[in-house]
Amino acid sequence: MSSLTHAESVTVHATPEDLYDLVSDVTRTGEWSPICTGCWWDEGATGEVGDWFTGRNETAERTWETRSEVVAAERGREFAWLVGGAYVRWGFTLEPSEDGTRLTESWEFLPAGLELFREKYGDQAEHEIEVRTRAAHAGIPVTLGRIKEIAEAGGRPGNS
Repeated sequence: MSSLTHAESVTVHATPEDLYDLVSDVTRTGEWSPICTGCWWDEGATGEVGDWFTGRNETAERTWETRSEVVAAERGREFAWLVGGAYVRWGFTLEPSEDGTRLTESWEFLPAGLELFREKYGDQAEHEIEVRTRAAHAGIPVTLGRIKEIAEAGGRPGNS
């Protein structure tokens, strides 16, 4: 089985603050994610720790929505969320670098998520976990590349 944690980084020619403003705007996720086609904040949410948002995901096999809770929101440093409040942790960390910002995307399948999959999928759980794990491993470099293109085009899609 693939590792249940994964992270990759890219250098982006943008300030940590500008890059944070981009990646923490979950309503733009569909511009860079290969699976998440869109997100929206729960009523009253502004992206602070404890706020919730919903994401719509699509693959060739299925379409589904998840709710996520923001667990880190420090402008210029980190933005992270927990899918279902406990199942999978996704996040971006930002570090100033000589050429702009080192943007790292990380992903971790948490124990509560593994247990949920075992309850939901029974004998097929390990296969389903592996499918999601491979998608995360493959999707992170795609996501980082798209974010880099958008950020370096001034935060606008399609202007690179």
